[in-house]
Amino acid sequence: MTTVTTRTIEYAADGLTMIGHLALPAGVDRRPAVLVGPEGMGLSDVERRRADVLAELGYVALAFDLHGGRYLGDPEEMLARCMPLLADPDRMRGIGHAALDVLRAEPRTDPDRIAAVGYGTGGAIALELGRDGVDLRAIATVNGLTTGRPGETARIHCPVWAGVGSEDPIMPPAQRDAFTAEMQAVGVDWRLVVYGGALHAFHHPPVDHIVLPGVGFHPQHAQRAWRDVVDLLAECLPITE
Repeated sequence: MTTVTTRTIEYAADGLTMIGHLALPAGVDRRPAVLVGPEGMGLSDVERRRADVLAELGYVALAFDLHGGRYLGDPEEMLARCMPLLADPDRMRGIGHAALDVLRAEPRTDPDRIAAVGYGTGGAIALELGRDGVDLRAIATVNGLTTGRPGETARIHCPVWAGVGSEDPIMPPAQRDAFTAEMQAVGVDWRLVVYGGALHAFHHPPVDHIVLPGVGFHPQHAQRAWRDVVDLLAECLPITE
């Protein structure tokens, strides 16, 4: 385990002042980097801690913001912002590119070795960066199995890993099938893991506010999904001392 340094970073995106969380491993050398995208509720201590753990593993990690420093604990407010966002690939790409620019500008980042890991809305943004042709080493999306505009998935040139709960009503079997068909049609190196009995956002610890129906934490699968993400990074973005 390495000593981690963290700091908040303000940057502009989607007409807002975003507040990201940057985590740096010990040392002064350049390291591979990971962009971490949050669920639709927005950046929370869950994603900040994930960035910190990635830094402990030796990565530069930036957990990016969705809502200008706000966490949307009201499901109606969250849907009112996220549904139009998810329907607009260009807006998602704008949020992703702004965060990616921050990560690339960090002197510790190796700009040629970056991966994107996202959850829900953050996962959709990670996929849109790939569909926009961004040079990423890997993309991981957890319960964010969105499909893109025709022809653009061919721009993804890295492995894509996806995880979803078998009982997720927001990402049902038909959505999974559409996602995997899109990946397969253009020859993307893709993997889909279906976690039996898990709901939407199964990876996210319980929260102290109302959540949408079909959302629930599954501790065992949360740990498994995290290990799967770390294994993907070890394969595609290995740390070399």
